[in-house]
Amino acid sequence: MRHVLPFVIGLGLVGPAFAQDANPLSAIDWLSQSVERPRVRAVQSTRPLEPATSTNADVPPVTVTALGAPSPDPIGLLPSDVTGLPHNLWATSDSATLTHLIQSARLDTLPVVHDLMMTLLLAEAGPPLGANAGGSLFLARVDKMLDIGALDPALALLEQVDTVSPDVFRRLFDVALLTDTEDNACDVMRATPSVAPTFPARIFCLARSGDWAAAALTLNTHRVLGDISPEEEALISRFLDPDLFEDEAALPLPDRISPLVFRMLEAIGEPLTTSGLPNAFAHADLRSTTGWKSQLEAAERLGRSGAISENVLHGAYLAHKAAASGGVWDRVAVIKRLDDAFRNSDVKAIARHLPDAWDAMVTAKLEVPFARLYAPALADISLTGKAADIALALGLLSPNYELAALDAAPSFLTTLAAGAPIDPNTHIEFAVFTGFTGAEPAPDLAALARTGNLGEALLHSITTFNAGLAGDTDALTATLAFWRFVGLEDVARKAALQILILDRTS
Repeated sequence: MRHVLPFVIGLGLVGPAFAQDANPLSAIDWLSQSVERPRVRAVQSTRPLEPATSTNADVPPVTVTALGAPSPDPIGLLPSDVTGLPHNLWATSDSATLTHLIQSARLDTLPVVHDLMMTLLLAEAGPPLGANAGGSLFLARVDKMLDIGALDPALALLEQVDTVSPDVFRRLFDVALLTDTEDNACDVMRATPSVAPTFPARIFCLARSGDWAAAALTLNTHRVLGDISPEEEALISRFLDPDLFEDEAALPLPDRISPLVFRMLEAIGEPLTTSGLPNAFAHADLRSTTGWKSQLEAAERLGRSGAISENVLHGAYLAHKAAASGGVWDRVAVIKRLDDAFRNSDVKAIARHLPDAWDAMVTAKLEVPFARLYAPALADISLTGKAADIALALGLLSPNYELAALDAAPSFLTTLAAGAPIDPNTHIEFAVFTGFTGAEPAPDLAALARTGNLGEALLHSITTFNAGLAGDTDALTATLAFWRFVGLEDVARKAALQILILDRTS
């Protein structure tokens, strides 16, 4: 059983928000059809008084639900003393409302939005109104992490569930497929018949265990019974014996790509690129068996989504020497030069390469992981000119933004980092200034918080903040004031600093 992940602590240590399509596929749209509900087959007989007989020796799928089983909704990885949020975060809100808010939340704006959502998703808290053994809020939280591509915390949350239900197994199975741990999921399948796996999933696990004869028999039996579609049969047949189809044309691209389809296509030598697939699939490109360029692109994509730590991204950049120029190769080269300058304690080289590295990270929208990597070391170096300005910006984007502002000349940004901004000059600065100098919190959000619906209010605040980022300065002011009203001062300051330093306007 996994425990709290080392990089998921509080509101500030989960990576930046991601940029992807405006309407990305949700996890519920791409999860493998790896479990099924019980079905009853009608048996036609000319002797109705005779007991029905089976047409095969299969054990029918059975789903078992313990009467009065507790809801998994309270399960989390971060206790209240870590998040700073009360245990009754969800207690007076309706489960369906919370589920909808989580599913619809847009996180592709600023890193702070992602951080706040991840804290809510991982928080230990009492169940909401309407919670039941199905755990709709729990599953919505897991699915949002899968949408982001945060597979490790999603898996850690799933592994906290005592009783594996079909819905929980379906997600465990797909995370395992995307992280090369499918043997563990197959073990769960064999040990928990109540998850009612579909025949393609059973066949895949039989093959993974080396029982190819049983896998082929299962395929042939259920092809005849009509339990497996022609498309599934074509893919599974090649998966079980690819040599038989060596001279045949590649299979047509399926309409629906699930992790199970993805892994089978990979196994038969027809791998798919992950660039057009949901974020979670990018983890498959982080494997050492994948080409370095694909690893780099996946690491950058997952770095933007906050799904991997900045150290994983940094390691990908430094794994080899740039093999070409342009795009990701230019970012590899500049990070390598900057890293060499730090290792050699060459201040002049740091000053020379820092602007290029910053520009590269701005292009890739990876400024926050870059700040987490280099701001601590830059704090001990005396720089001038453009390099000094960049070093200050990185410090203000880092978790230690207050310390970064201490030795800097007073400005709107540095005084904002201390929580008392002065002298706003632009309309955005004025909106931020007002949010920190006595503005009323958003009334609807404050009303929810006062009546005990804090979690619901915080989910709504993501929407109002995004509206502020899109140009509604009144919404920006009211949201910053609300976060300060409920004690999330760190969130408010980070949000204000990021909106002023990063270019994420919609």
